[in-house]
Amino acid sequence: MTTPKHARYAYRGRVPHEVIKTTEFSLLPPLPGEARVSVLASPVNPSDVLQLTGDYGQLPPLPAVGGNEGVGRVEEINGDPHGLEQGDIVLLPLGCGTWSTHLNLPVRELVKLPHDVDPVQLSMLSVNPPTAALMLSDIVELQPGDWVVQNAANSAVGGYVSQIAKRRGINVVNVVRRESAIEAVWQAGGEHALVDAEDLPERLQEAVGKVQVKLALDCVGGVHTEHLARCLAPGGTLVNYGAMGGERCMVSPRYLVFNGLNLRGFWLAQWLRKARPERREALFAELAAMVADGTLHAKVQASYGIDHVREAVQAASSGARHGKIVIEPNGPSRAAI
Repeated sequence: MTTPKHARYAYRGRVPHEVIKTTEFSLLPPLPGEARVSVLASPVNPSDVLQLTGDYGQLPPLPAVGGNEGVGRVEEINGDPHGLEQGDIVLLPLGCGTWSTHLNLPVRELVKLPHDVDPVQLSMLSVNPPTAALMLSDIVELQPGDWVVQNAANSAVGGYVSQIAKRRGINVVNVVRRESAIEAVWQAGGEHALVDAEDLPERLQEAVGKVQVKLALDCVGGVHTEHLARCLAPGGTLVNYGAMGGERCMVSPRYLVFNGLNLRGFWLAQWLRKARPERREALFAELAAMVADGTLHAKVQASYGIDHVREAVQAASSGARHGKIVIEPNGPSRAAI
């Protein structure tokens, strides 16, 4: 076995890649009820970066190991395997510190995944796909043929929204902040891509006609929130789930009051805390099947080993990315399936 290493941080700071570093650690034998897992892949999500800067809504106690989601391969099980076997590919529990070569984890918290699917794609299953799926199902009742508008459409969540919506027969208008990001929307399977600006509602109608947009998904904040709000039909709903622009949401009372709009937030962690176990299991089973059949996929810009975690975080913090940044702690993971 390679020397166990993880990406650890003891304080938080404004420059995220400067606070985290790779260190060796002693890996103890798994306790009864635990499995030793070698981590195959773990993405660097915006929430991971915000935890390093201290700006996320839920912060782990310090010192902490980075990484909130990922997949691994079972190496050893101590006690009742609960249906798992050595060599199985498993989804790791959220928030367990996945930027690590190895983890000892409760067997009951591991979810078995297909063997013949790219671990890098599976590693992104826990956060962005359920966020996209739930915003399309649990906010307003959408039927085939309905219309949704979203910004940050070139993001990972934006790509999943387009892919899931297409599978459900829902139409999506995709909004990005720069012309060069439109290509990423096409590659993710999106349609009707527009660059955000003050006249967004007018250009949306020029592109798709005078459709009734029932739902708007905002991940940017600032004035971009109002741009989406103005695209909504009376009584429509706007959901904010992020602040990529670094500013608070801005919406004039004119649209909230006279158009009867609904403004609310969505945070996956809160949904997971409240959802029944069988609902969570059904959701992840559905999403894993969509990854396996190719319905869900995310573009990966680059993968980094555990020794280059600082470069990975720096790349993930860049505003001009064209895909996800992934950490593969034990080297390229395709060799592991």
